[in-house]
Amino acid sequence: MTEIHGSVHPKFARVKDAFAKEFADGNEVGASLCLTHEGQPVVDLWAGFKDAKRSEPWLRDTLANVYSTTKGITAIAAHRLVDEGLLDLDAPVARYWPEFAQNGKEHLPVRYLLSHQAGLAAVATPLAPETIYDWDAMTRHLAAQKPWWEPGKAHGYHALTFGWLVGELVRRIRRKKIGEVVRDEIAKPLGVEFEIGFGPALDARVAPLQQGPIHPPPDGGPGMDLMQQIQANPEGLLARTFGNPPLLALSPNDRAWRAAELAAANGHSNAHSLARIYGALANGGAIDAVRLLSRAGVERARAEQVNGQDQVLPLTTRLALGFFLPTDAEPLGPNPRVFGHGGAGGSYSMADPEHRLSFGYVMNLMHTGLWLVDPRPRRLLAAAYACL
Repeated sequence: MTEIHGSVHPKFARVKDAFAKEFADGNEVGASLCLTHEGQPVVDLWAGFKDAKRSEPWLRDTLANVYSTTKGITAIAAHRLVDEGLLDLDAPVARYWPEFAQNGKEHLPVRYLLSHQAGLAAVATPLAPETIYDWDAMTRHLAAQKPWWEPGKAHGYHALTFGWLVGELVRRIRRKKIGEVVRDEIAKPLGVEFEIGFGPALDARVAPLQQGPIHPPPDGGPGMDLMQQIQANPEGLLARTFGNPPLLALSPNDRAWRAAELAAANGHSNAHSLARIYGALANGGAIDAVRLLSRAGVERARAEQVNGQDQVLPLTTRLALGFFLPTDAEPLGPNPRVFGHGGAGGSYSMADPEHRLSFGYVMNLMHTGLWLVDPRPRRLLAAAYACL
C-alpha cells in the first residue's frame, strides 16, 4: 500500500481516503493534492514516486509540468493589469501590440484573447518544431495570422496560442517576460512556486511526465487520442492547433521544453502552490494579506463569456476570461460558478468563492480522455465537497 504523506484536517479525512484510493486502484505513480478552506490549508498531501522506476519518492515540493493549468496563472497576470487600469478588456489588442493590426484584426478586443473567441487557435504557415521555443517568431506569426473564424462569433480552444497572445500583452505592458511576471508578482509574494521557463538548477526536483492510459468515453466511442484524431483529419483545425508547431513530437521532459516560456503549456508547479494561488481567488482576491486581484477582478475573471460547441475540441466548452467553467457533462460539484483550469494528463486547479474553497492537484502519470477535467481530480473534488 502506498504511504500517504502530509496533513489533513479531521473534517476533510475522506479526501485523504479518496487520494489513497487512487493509488490503490493503480491510477497514480506520484501526485500531490492540496485544498484551502476559508484561506487555511485543510488538505496537504503527497505520495508515490517521481520516476518511472519508482525509486525516487515524491516530495511536498516536487514540481511537475502542468500543461494548460498554466493558462489560469497567465490569465491572473493579465487580470492584474486590468485591475491596475493598464489593460482594457474592450480595447483593441492593437492598442498595446500595434503589429497585431493585420488581416482584419485591427479592432479585435482583448477579451477575445482571454475567452478563446479570437479565431487564432493555430498558425497557417508551416512551422518547424523548434519554432515553439521562439517567442518572437510565434508572436510575429500570430500578429500576421488571419482569424480562422469571425472573432466573437464562435469560440475554440487556443491550446498553445493563448500563451503567446495573452503573454505578449503582459510583456508589452510590464516590459518583462511572462515567466518573470508570474514569478515576481504571483508566486514569490505568496511564498509558492510557479515556473514558466527555468534553468537546470531545478531539474532534480521535477517529476518527468509518463504516458498513462487513454480512456474510452462512457458510450463506448473513441477516446481522446489526439494523434489518431489529427491523423484522421490532418487539415482540420484540431490538427493545425496541436500540429503546427508539432506539439506531440516534443517531450515535456526535455531541457529545451523546461527552459522555454510557453505561457499556455509549460508551467511547473506543485499542489500546495496551486491551491494557495487559487485560495486568494476563493477569498475575495487575497490570502494572508497578499492581494492578487481585487474583489471586482475575481468576479470579472469568472464571468461567463461563451457556452457551446468548441471549434477545436470535440466538446461543449463554457469559458470565462482565461478560465474554464463547469458544464453539464462535468459539473465539478454543487457550484456552477467555480472557475479554474486543467492541464493535459490530469493536473487541475480551481477556486470556489461561494464556499471559499480552493483546490490544486498535480501528478506525473498522464491519463487521456474526452474531458476537460480528469476524473481523478473530479473524484477528489467530490470527496472535498462531501466534507463541507
